[in-house]
Amino acid sequence: MLAHKPVLRGERVVLRPFLPEDVPALWRMLHEPECMRLTGSQQPFTREAVEAWYASRAEEPDRLDLAITDAATGECLGEVVLNNLDPHNRACNFRISLTGPGVFGRGLGTEATRLMLRHAFESVALHRVELEVYAFNPRARRVYEKVGFVAEGVRRQVLWWEGAWHDAILMSLLAPEWASHSGRLGGR
Repeated sequence: MLAHKPVLRGERVVLRPFLPEDVPALWRMLHEPECMRLTGSQQPFTREAVEAWYASRAEEPDRLDLAITDAATGECLGEVVLNNLDPHNRACNFRISLTGPGVFGRGLGTEATRLMLRHAFESVALHRVELEVYAFNPRARRVYEKVGFVAEGVRRQVLWWEGAWHDAILMSLLAPEWASHSGRLGGR
């Protein structure tokens, strides 16, 4: 279902399979303190592990991992992923991570999210896409709501971070909802 690894083009970003030259930006992303906090990543990664992981993404038939790149320069700005595919129920998980605060707040993640969701619902014919966002990340939650995700519940105290427990909000978007608004509930 997700074996095809497309190139998805937007106005400001292009989503494409990973290239070896993306690894330095992705390495920085995986070690950038704010990115680590927002994704709940607490383990360090070796350079070799990062290189091997991104080199293997094109081979995975049950997930779609794409680099988010600047449409003008080709610079790697992060990653966007459909994973945990449930083919029988035409459902999967969504996640996105940008390379750091210098990329945040520019609408690039919103555009990448819409491109990936369009692919998920209109090309792959998924019925449900879900995600979790930590309660301490209202910026990401606003983006998800803007493109149509609906909060379904709270997973209480799922992340221990810097001496405190944090909740995760479960959100989903269904194909009929996407068909009614194409991810344009809150403007740009």
